[in-house]
Amino acid sequence: MRKLVALPVLSADALSSVAYGPEAMLAVLVLGGAAGLAYSVPVALAIVLLMLAVGLSYRQTIRAYPHGGGSYIVATDNLGRLPGLVAAAGLMTDYILTVAVSVSSGMAAVTSALPGLADEAVSIGVLVIALLLAGNLRGVRQAGALFSAPTYAFVIAIAALVAAGLYDAAGRDFEPVPPPPTHLAEGVGLLLVMRAFASGSTAMTGIEAISNAVPAFQPVAWRNARTTLSWMIGLLIALFAGTVALVHLQGVVPRSEETVLSQLARLSFGSGFMYVFVQAATALVLLLAANTAYNDFPRVLFLLARDRHAPKIFTRLGDRLAFSNGIILLSVAAALVYVAFEGRTAALIPLYAVGVFLAFTLSQSGMVVHWWRRRDRHWRKSLCFNATGALLSAIVFITAGITKFQEGAWVAILTVAVFLLVTTRIRRHYDRVAAALRLHPRLIEIPGGTLAPPCAPSTPPGRPLEAPSGAKAGAGNGVEGGIEGGIGAETGAGNGAGTEAEETPEEIRHLSVVPVDALQLASMRALAYAASLQQPVLALHVALSDEDAERFRAAWLLWGDHLPLRIVVSPYRAVVAPLISYIESLHHQRPDLTITVIIPEIVVRHWWHRLLHSPLAGRLKRALRHLPKIVVTTVPFHVVD
Repeated sequence: MRKLVALPVLSADALSSVAYGPEAMLAVLVLGGAAGLAYSVPVALAIVLLMLAVGLSYRQTIRAYPHGGGSYIVATDNLGRLPGLVAAAGLMTDYILTVAVSVSSGMAAVTSALPGLADEAVSIGVLVIALLLAGNLRGVRQAGALFSAPTYAFVIAIAALVAAGLYDAAGRDFEPVPPPPTHLAEGVGLLLVMRAFASGSTAMTGIEAISNAVPAFQPVAWRNARTTLSWMIGLLIALFAGTVALVHLQGVVPRSEETVLSQLARLSFGSGFMYVFVQAATALVLLLAANTAYNDFPRVLFLLARDRHAPKIFTRLGDRLAFSNGIILLSVAAALVYVAFEGRTAALIPLYAVGVFLAFTLSQSGMVVHWWRRRDRHWRKSLCFNATGALLSAIVFITAGITKFQEGAWVAILTVAVFLLVTTRIRRHYDRVAAALRLHPRLIEIPGGTLAPPCAPSTPPGRPLEAPSGAKAGAGNGVEGGIEGGIGAETGAGNGAGTEAEETPEEIRHLSVVPVDALQLASMRALAYAASLQQPVLALHVALSDEDAERFRAAWLLWGDHLPLRIVVSPYRAVVAPLISYIESLHHQRPDLTITVIIPEIVVRHWWHRLLHSPLAGRLKRALRHLPKIVVTTVPFHVVD
């Protein structure tokens, strides 16, 4: 991406937080009355310093991880598996709440302009999440001017709002308007100020997005990403500080029925075009910010599944080359959170701060370890930046966890704990299954593609059965050798080729196809079962890259190249679709054959463990049901866990 496109697309989440970050801070300070509101400017300045420190920290992350360095990757690489999982828990909580908070803030912008829709805000918000789900399942992607426009419009709207407000304030020599009388709910003290600081710091959400997407930039990617991050931090500080300054000068306080931005826009522009423009731009950029989570959440879930901390179904791409299962999970979780908190942004903010700054803290701590180990050029300066970012992020995380514990932060903390429990147990299960499936040195080799009958008088007891000549012809070279070597070139003479009219066993001509994901005991058992049927066998492997194909071919040759092998490369991580396509092509090429697809199946004791293993047989049966003479069966391999 060019920087002019990357800036709005990747900054939507961070910049849109100006719509709710300052208001979240003020909603806490207003509890202390006029004395509490007097702290708005000092607290905002502290948050600006935090933005600057964390922004400089992520510039170092981009330099160290030019191929993308999210919190999960950085924490896992430098701090270990458990801190990496904690960072992932914070990230995933952050992404779920990004959708919920962005939608709730967007609905608040809409209902501020159209109060009549207030009673339907929750229902409309759920509908918006459903539309985001449908769009992302169909492969909608952020690209080009279409997705740049809302962010640029929001920046222009807030800049115009701040400029108009400052112009009005200049006419009275920047004398602040006294805020309306407010009910004093609690005394002003350190605890109130720290809570306001933690709430206002949610304006920093989304800062990590650019460091995640470094490969998407034009060359030199890391340098362009750092430049874009600097522009984003500059805009975020300007919009945040300008909004808080305007609130202070105009004497605006948070109100349940109207957002702070809406109040400022009414004071500066009345109810005309510019007011509508500000509200529309705010709603649109918040919608775009919610959509950014649909790119990042499935990606983190994919990384977890790749590392065996999440079910393998989350590595699967859908028909539109999107991680469909991750998208669905995000939508369901965000909708449940949104409904549970009745679409109230103020109620969601305490949960938001915990996840955001937990991920920030671990990411920046990981970078400190990274620089300490590497000690390359400018490592001391980079370490200082990252250490400062880690320290400040930790302060915000601890503050949010303590001061907002009863307001809902406990939910986020409990979610992280449950996430750790679930992911570690999933990894333990996969490790046990891997150990049970691991090949052992005394594994009996499987003979060739077709076998003589077990009772053949020419085969002495105890001797391995020999494959007939031609069974290995074309091994590793595709379908032709495997089929022709086992059954010859004859096609359907007198056997009703291409139909299902066979009435005797002699009329049925077989080919067994065994999908082999990896060379392990379950696959060996399926291959042995297929070979024991005394019919031609073809092993079929779907590789996700050319490198993966070469690795599997080398392992196959090391094993002994006993059966014909066909490797299909699927660079988009899809497995089932290439299998189905290949089997369909076999059927059309040789309609006289009855093709039996023999699938190794992992059988586990507990029902919840079945969720961790792909139901490949069922998917193939449904996909191939329309084709005649296709049989799908499974060979179970029982694992005790």
